[in-house]
Amino acid sequence: MTLDDCPRVSEIRIRGWQTAYKGLIPQSYLDALSVAEDAARRRERFGRGGTEIVNLVAERDGEVVGWVCHGPYRDGEVRTKAVELYAIYVHPDRVGEGVGQALLSESVDRCAAAGYERILLWVLKGNIPARRFYERAGFTPDGAEEPFDVDGVAVPEVRYVRAVSGVESD
Repeated sequence: MTLDDCPRVSEIRIRGWQTAYKGLIPQSYLDALSVAEDAARRRERFGRGGTEIVNLVAERDGEVVGWVCHGPYRDGEVRTKAVELYAIYVHPDRVGEGVGQALLSESVDRCAAAGYERILLWVLKGNIPARRFYERAGFTPDGAEEPFDVDGVAVPEVRYVRAVSGVESD
């Protein structure tokens, strides 16, 4: 991902939220999401640089169609030997074309190369298509759940885990 990709990544992220989370998150919140505001935040974060957080994009015919981001997993403020998949979004018009699988595979490969042992992620409990996607990729729920506050509404999330190598380590 480059700085120039930020507006398109924000468009994909916002349209992804508005599509995937319809009925799971208050509609007023989804309607208020702004691609321009998200792009400004994304550019600011991206501009900070650093190598711990990895942003990757997928392109088709010269157009960015998906985005994945991963980095260190924290248990509170404590660093662990795990990595967290912070986000993966595919433009709603491109869902089902293998873009998400390609992004996830590349992210896992990079996590393995960086020496991480496990990948964790949080997914909305009611987002069944996303949960199935992760389960097909070898992720399993580990029993952790916590609410995600959206405009004063507690939206439950569940945590999934997968060994980077495909074999869980102790």
